[in-house]
Amino acid sequence: MTRPTAHRQRPLLNRRLAEFGTTIFAEMSALAVSTGSINLGQGFPDTDGPEEIREAAVRALRDGRGNQYPPGPGVPELRAAVADHQRRYGLAYDPDTEVLVTAGATEAIAASLLALLEPGDEVIALEPYYDSYAACIAMAGGTRVPVTLRPHDGTYHLDLDELRTAVTPRTRLILLNTPHNPTGTVLTREELAAVAELAVERDLLVVCDEVYEHLVFDGEHIPLASFPGMRERTVTIGSAGKTFSFTGWKVGWITASPELVTTVRSAKQFLTYVSAGPFQYAVAEALRLPDAYFTGLRDDLRAKRDLLSGGLAEAGFEVYRPAGTYFVTTDIRPLGEDDGFAFCRALPERCGVVAIPNAVFYDHRDQGAPFVRFAFCKRIEVLKDAVTRLKTLSG
Repeated sequence: MTRPTAHRQRPLLNRRLAEFGTTIFAEMSALAVSTGSINLGQGFPDTDGPEEIREAAVRALRDGRGNQYPPGPGVPELRAAVADHQRRYGLAYDPDTEVLVTAGATEAIAASLLALLEPGDEVIALEPYYDSYAACIAMAGGTRVPVTLRPHDGTYHLDLDELRTAVTPRTRLILLNTPHNPTGTVLTREELAAVAELAVERDLLVVCDEVYEHLVFDGEHIPLASFPGMRERTVTIGSAGKTFSFTGWKVGWITASPELVTTVRSAKQFLTYVSAGPFQYAVAEALRLPDAYFTGLRDDLRAKRDLLSGGLAEAGFEVYRPAGTYFVTTDIRPLGEDDGFAFCRALPERCGVVAIPNAVFYDHRDQGAPFVRFAFCKRIEVLKDAVTRLKTLSG
């Protein structure tokens, strides 16, 4: 009789991912459902985007466009629309060789890091950072080096001296995000110029996540690739989800030099290969919407920012007013709290609202412990209800 083989003691999850469990977004969204709370945690709108763009997707489905594998780099119509879109910033890209369509920005980040990093390469990222950054760096075998944005005078700031000091001979690239999630920081022209100067001086690549480019309320969005010496060393990431409120379509893209696009595609082709065929045609039409659409989106979200920020301040939070994105960071210490995890897990029962503890966006979680993020990409009536509930925290 054959005896059963004993289970091996080696953990199933490889050591690169051992520190990453189920994301906090899944946990808090499940908590929102189980408690019937208003979900201001995960960043997705509660309404769909433009009806004409949704109909464009339906039309593509019915016309048989994209129902089979689309071209590996993306459908030509979308690549051309992305290239045209970048011209608004004075950037010219060849849609055939300098644009690559991805399964959302998350795949664009993953493919870029997997393709560009060797094990042991250091990656500088602005902390706090979107949680997939850390996971993707780990999967690529890289070492993340956080440069922390710190709150001061109601907003977060980048210390350029700290950034320069973080660069070592092992540094391969800078992973930049502006407008920045979760802090809402929009890097200034002077800050971006300093980043560009450093990258050129130290011969660094930059992967620049600009998915919130149209959600800038104070200041302006300036692509890093537009600075001298940066076009040939920058992978710029864009996405339809945040701009057009179709986050479930997962349509993103990169623009870069032919050499960088070819390099990133070498990894991307073994991830999803292709995706979102019919939606690519719809997003191509979306990118050609008149400027009034983008202005209206910005103005609508600015009003929602002001509504939620004001309500949070009245509820007793210290509020860091975001210059961009659709997230607002708060400090819970004025409420007598200092543990964001405990606060967020209790908040649904206390007042029927869900938020995200910012500590999940830090390497050293104690630095983010008292900070909590709320999303304001919701209907006005939902935000007003949330504000009413949150005000009960201050009695």
